[in-house]
Amino acid sequence: MSVKKNGEIVLKTPAVSKKYIQNLLISREEWIRKQLKIVEKNSQIRVNLQDEVLLFGKIFSIDTDKAKELRTYLKKIDTTKIDNILRCYDEFYKFYAQNYIVPRVEYYSKIMDLTYSDIKFRKMRSRWGSCSSKGIITFNTELIKVEEKLIDYVVVHELAHLKHMNHSKKFHSLVNQYIPDSYELNQKLKNFWF
Repeated sequence: MSVKKNGEIVLKTPAVSKKYIQNLLISREEWIRKQLKIVEKNSQIRVNLQDEVLLFGKIFSIDTDKAKELRTYLKKIDTTKIDNILRCYDEFYKFYAQNYIVPRVEYYSKIMDLTYSDIKFRKMRSRWGSCSSKGIITFNTELIKVEEKLIDYVVVHELAHLKHMNHSKKFHSLVNQYIPDSYELNQKLKNFWF
């Protein structure tokens, strides 16, 4: 059972009776209501395509300097097709994420005295970042849409995995050394929807 970001309730079960499903929904009513409140509280920030861009938790006009690259991408495509526009936005967010996040990783890796082998970027559905045992850190390109302090939290979180490949007390202690309000930021990220 899950609640999508648009408030749609999804229930996947093997072939069962309608009565079984109704009873299941009734038994989970409190959880469903809680999830719907979270969806309502954290409603998705909507951007008017070709007019606006979402960066660092704020909406900017596409005419700002921040969106210069996006305008360049859009000039090269057929803008009558929504898929083309969405691809341009994805390319822009990847470009912006690389240019903003890489220096943040370099900054924190120096002060944390941790070494990574590579940084990658890709659009992910359910993670803000990941760190492999080989020291490869991958960031979700959508991360550039959240506030800077949330980005720093994810950067430090992933770097901490270079030392602790788990979520142990030692891991959280290391993150807290550099991001003292990490618990609150983690909770805020959990409620962020795209």
